[in-house]
Amino acid sequence: MDVFAEEKYAGNQLAVVRNAGDLSDREMQRIARETNFSETTFLLNDKQKDGGYDVRIFTPMQELPFGGHPTLGTAFIIRNEILKKPDKKVVLNLKVGQIPVDFEHEDGKEILWMTQKEPSYAHTFQAGPISEVLGLSTQEIDSRFPIEEVSTGAPFIIVPLKTLAAIRKISVNRTKYLSLIKDIEAKAIVVFCPETLNSENQLHVRVFVEYFGVPEDPATGSGNGCLAAYLVKHKYLGTDHVNVKVEQGYEIGRPSLLYLRAGPAGGSIRVQVGGRVQWVAKGELV
Repeated sequence: MDVFAEEKYAGNQLAVVRNAGDLSDREMQRIARETNFSETTFLLNDKQKDGGYDVRIFTPMQELPFGGHPTLGTAFIIRNEILKKPDKKVVLNLKVGQIPVDFEHEDGKEILWMTQKEPSYAHTFQAGPISEVLGLSTQEIDSRFPIEEVSTGAPFIIVPLKTLAAIRKISVNRTKYLSLIKDIEAKAIVVFCPETLNSENQLHVRVFVEYFGVPEDPATGSGNGCLAAYLVKHKYLGTDHVNVKVEQGYEIGRPSLLYLRAGPAGGSIRVQVGGRVQWVAKGELV
């Protein structure tokens, strides 16, 4: 699958392995390293358990408790290959817990929406060390808003920049990046700005996740969920409700489109990330 993709050969690549319940952890990891996509998912079997389907997610380097595009792409396969009927909801049992995925139609397009976990907020960071990691000056970071660690199932460092020119010239200093993340939970960095390449979108994003074997991710549902929670908390858009389109992946030739919806709900913040899924190939492991 290509996920968060408006057409094939865009978005974020995902391999979904069915009937994987007999594979060992080591075999799953080796297969994920072989595909070498940002993530590979393993659907343990075709039967529901506690109302959902057991799924494990691996990067080329390690297992993850949650991932955005793996969730949407695997839900797409469950609905189309296992259920084979137009159900409007599929639930995945992930390490982080149950994640529901809703199938909606908008302007003739099918968009899959995942509801992520309740946001949590942790460390804030000084602009100096972050600018050194990104190869930028501190003046290119938007000081009106904090640099903050946020999680909606997986933690990310959220960095607001002022301009598209700044975000496009980032060059990550690997040594300083590894030093930054060594004592904190978040291992990935989401960088965003309000200037976009396409006028119909509201934010431009890049995500750096070299710790997991992916120097730059083309479309990051988990990271953009954290971004949505950040936008709500700090009223970045002038309101505590978010309904925006985010472009990502252009710098690495994988243009992606993510839809974000978030706002207050029951004393917390409800975060949803949506996108389209394109079926690219089907085969078997031998």
